[in-house]
Amino acid sequence: MTGRTARRRVVRIAVSGPAPEARADLLATEEPLGIRIGGQAVSMTMRTPGDDIDLTAGFLLSEGIVTAAADIASIRICSGEQCGHGDHEGGVAGDVGNIADVTLRPGLQARALRRNFLTTSACGVCGKASIEELRVAGAYDLCSDQVRITAAMLAGLPDALRAAQRVFERTGGLHAAGLFDSGGGLLAAREDVGRHNAVDKVTGWALRDGRLPLSGCVLLVSGRASFELVQKAVLAGVPVLAAVSAPSSLAAELAAEAGLTLVGFLRGGSMNVYAGAERITS
Repeated sequence: MTGRTARRRVVRIAVSGPAPEARADLLATEEPLGIRIGGQAVSMTMRTPGDDIDLTAGFLLSEGIVTAAADIASIRICSGEQCGHGDHEGGVAGDVGNIADVTLRPGLQARALRRNFLTTSACGVCGKASIEELRVAGAYDLCSDQVRITAAMLAGLPDALRAAQRVFERTGGLHAAGLFDSGGGLLAAREDVGRHNAVDKVTGWALRDGRLPLSGCVLLVSGRASFELVQKAVLAGVPVLAAVSAPSSLAAELAAEAGLTLVGFLRGGSMNVYAGAERITS
């Protein structure tokens, strides 16, 4: 695994200012991660290296392949030469490489996947063939989650998440996802070039740590709230999803159907609530 940043020579140009200047700049690293289940390639995503085991676990959760940590016998991060060699039963082995080699628990049959192609850092569902295929049934009843969140607490979460974005501060080129408790305490924060990857890293961490369902929690994402991010929140049992930008129409529709509170344009002390407004108090 390489680092999360890469140094590159750039030319700094100002329209009204000094002459162009050559200088070094830091970029967020973007590299492929191939995911294999039982030796069979099922997906490849472009991601920022780091937390790859959590990312893989979150991917398995978001595809409906697993619902609990016990469903995963092992996840091994390895290179092409390393994968398929050596014993990695019963846990996590290896942390270097661009392939995630997954072994599921005996008897667990992964549902048929039609995604077997490159997934970009911008899109986690680009290969889905229809709206019906996009929908994955959730295991948790969000409507039964009676948590209440104050608007003032929500308004402070973007600053808390930004403070946890160490790589963003150096590159300005990463999305982030943060998981908070009902009082606004930060439980986990992850960064990635892709929003969906950042969320998978958070939900994968929660899955592996035995925290699902994430009752009473708030998931905050940088950028917009898409259908796929709403679905990832639903599958992890998160009752409140907030975004600093706008949601899509399909995201709002799914949130209302699933009993998820969906907040958008969370910035500057104000927000729009697109579904589940009863959970937000003044």
